[in-house]
Amino acid sequence: MTTATPRTLAEELRTRSDDGLAGLLRARPDLLNPVPGDLTQLATRAGTRASAVRAVERLDAFALQTAEALAVAPDPCPYPTLAALMAGDAGNAAVTAALPKAVAKLRAQALVWGPDDRLRLVRTVRELLAPSPARPSPTGLGPTVAEATTGMSPGRLQELLAAAGLPATHDPVSAVAALAALFSDRVRMAALLDTAPAEAVAVLDRLLWGPPYGAVTDRPAAHLTWLLDRGLLLPAGARNVVLPREAALHLRAGRAHRAPEPTPPALAPAATARDPQLVDNTAAGQAFTALATVEELLKEWDLGGPPVLRAGGLSIRDLKRTATALDTTEQLAAFWLELSYAAGLIASDGEADERYAATPAAEEWLQLPDPERWSILVAAWLPATRAPGVVGTADAKGRALAALGPHLDRSPAPEVRHRVLSLLATLPPGSSVPESTLLARLRWERPLRAAAPATQPPTSAPAPSDTPTDPAPVEDLRSRLAQWTLAEAELLGVTGRGALATHGRALIGAAPDAPMADTEEPSLPLTPAEAATAAGRAAVLLAPLLPEPLDHILLQADLTAVAPGPLQRPLAEALGTLADIESKGGATVYRFTPGSVRRALDAGRSAAELQEFLTAHSRTPVPQPLAYLIDDVARRHGQLRVGAATAYVRCDDDALLSELLADRRAAALRLRRLAPTVLASQTSPDQLLDGLRAMGFAPAAESAAGDVLVARADAYRTPPRTAPTPVPDGPPPPDATLLSAAVRAIRAGDLAATAERKPAPGARPATPSAPADTPPRAPGALPRTTSAETLATMQAAVLTSSPVWIGYVNADGAASQRVIAPVRVEGGFVTAYDHTSDEVRTYPLHRITGVAELADDAV
Repeated sequence: MTTATPRTLAEELRTRSDDGLAGLLRARPDLLNPVPGDLTQLATRAGTRASAVRAVERLDAFALQTAEALAVAPDPCPYPTLAALMAGDAGNAAVTAALPKAVAKLRAQALVWGPDDRLRLVRTVRELLAPSPARPSPTGLGPTVAEATTGMSPGRLQELLAAAGLPATHDPVSAVAALAALFSDRVRMAALLDTAPAEAVAVLDRLLWGPPYGAVTDRPAAHLTWLLDRGLLLPAGARNVVLPREAALHLRAGRAHRAPEPTPPALAPAATARDPQLVDNTAAGQAFTALATVEELLKEWDLGGPPVLRAGGLSIRDLKRTATALDTTEQLAAFWLELSYAAGLIASDGEADERYAATPAAEEWLQLPDPERWSILVAAWLPATRAPGVVGTADAKGRALAALGPHLDRSPAPEVRHRVLSLLATLPPGSSVPESTLLARLRWERPLRAAAPATQPPTSAPAPSDTPTDPAPVEDLRSRLAQWTLAEAELLGVTGRGALATHGRALIGAAPDAPMADTEEPSLPLTPAEAATAAGRAAVLLAPLLPEPLDHILLQADLTAVAPGPLQRPLAEALGTLADIESKGGATVYRFTPGSVRRALDAGRSAAELQEFLTAHSRTPVPQPLAYLIDDVARRHGQLRVGAATAYVRCDDDALLSELLADRRAAALRLRRLAPTVLASQTSPDQLLDGLRAMGFAPAAESAAGDVLVARADAYRTPPRTAPTPVPDGPPPPDATLLSAAVRAIRAGDLAATAERKPAPGARPATPSAPADTPPRAPGALPRTTSAETLATMQAAVLTSSPVWIGYVNADGAASQRVIAPVRVEGGFVTAYDHTSDEVRTYPLHRITGVAELADDAV
């Protein structure tokens, strides 16, 4: 059986194996939505602009350079011509070695098709990458001589030939061909340039690597006239000129790109080795700090958080207040807020006066062991698409993006995050690399097509430039996402001192004591379920590194207490009520003040209980100043009683009430005496309590029955909320089951669409002198037969066990073509083996539009 050269992409796809088709669908999952009916539909969809753009954006630097070279090469392009464009006249061993792999990658993704002697770039991709006046090529090359001379008069073409020393021709086509042949001939072109003025060569040097367009005046200088007369500069408008592609390639020694990048930047040479145990301990310490920070955020919002902006999100003022409470910067506060939101620990309550608060899931999270709490945070971080780094920047309408607000999703974030961790895992344990090296590798894997720089046209006296300069690199989204990933991984304790910790390596499935294999093709990011599983594995490795919570403190004579490490939760909560945190770090310092002791008394604790609590949990004796402070505050606590009148103050000591009335600071409270031991106020009880405490008193609130009210506010929680769903970057990658089913369906549909049918009974076949009775079937057209013909053909197919081609309309009205092998026909139904679904199905005869027998060699 001979295989002819494919004439279209669809024909080449028919020659591919099932594994080849599955590889195409895996690399370009957008082609699967919905599953194409046949290979012609698959080829058409692969050539659409949206799909082609997505595929080109996911090429690495060298594969993209290869596609760009094909876009400026002849169509079709032999492989040797492409190799010459990539390696140049002098050759490049690295380029030559890497080029077959790049071509194979382009062919596997259906961006290039055809045999090696006739490589063709898909038309849409050629349009994207080919040079044009509005969109210069990334290669910096301009149009060919034939393209640039379109519309030029025959007389002018003959003048160009004469000035270049070429014989005259009889028609414009041969004139253009002769000029192009001159520019492509290395020997003759070198001889022509040897006679060029130095200023003319300087102009060519400026246009050499692009942009190839320039501007001239109505009366160009002599050296520009020399170039124009010989076609080395061709008109590209009223006052614009362009350097022809053939001439530029000669000046470049045949290279399409100034600097081909056949191999990715290596990470290992720039790596810095550190002690892996030091890295793990540093990362574990930071992981514990992350847990403490999130816990502190939940405590800060325990009674209810700030209000939600009308447009959604947190106001700048509330973000600053949260940053102050967490003792961090606003940008880091935005990260902790977004992390808690992604983990489902905080959300909006959905009320009329909407505000943020902790969720019921936060209560459960607080009760979990530290390793499990860390795994929940990391499992939310890995697949999250919300990018805290963009908080504070402007959106498309110039409005500042708010933390917890809309428009923070950046779909490439999970992929970049996973790739950064994977690249760090390729280094030996404990090793780190500079950020610039990592960013260079990421840019090679997914180079961005930045806008071309502004054209600098040659003037009548251009200044030569011997040292070409590249434009400053654009800080693209992927680079910023990578920078944020490095910072966030350090904050979460996934990395330590820039190196991936042992538990961090478990997040991406790397061995804890060996570097992971470095592959040029990035792996797929983890799904939320996979991220949760990986975080659980990492938490097991992190658990031995986290410090054990302590059950004791050290009391000091200066009214402070030192917690030499993390405290057990009940102890930390009780001590946080009795004292104020003065400083944090490896050891937390608490300070006892009259206000903090009063806060504990307001919570319902007595002086004796406080003394007993400190004695039980301190490794040092309770200092006398602290005992005196507790007793003194307790003695004065509750002497004044505040109730609701609007509000009143009651005290058994009438002298104390007289002192209060005489105090000028009490004027704002608008007090008046109702009885020797009772004062009335026109303010609310809460305002009265705050005012008296500001004056140095220690009042206590009381109920209508005269009992002391315990000031213990109830925690505020939102209704149950689900964590935000990540916004994927395009269709999800298909699994093996879907790929297998899709390939099988496409094959069967293609068989139904292309299988040769037998002519209808009695129909006269076509002859050279007369056409056939039945016109040829249009591509994709369904067969049409009467009900009697359909039934008769089906019954005959059952008897002969032969396949048939049918048109079928399902219950939703969707029409399709199928190749089936009928097994039984009865009761208005036909039972048959369906090649499309690879299973036995039953079809109602009234839904079959027509049937045709297949040729003997069609299946």
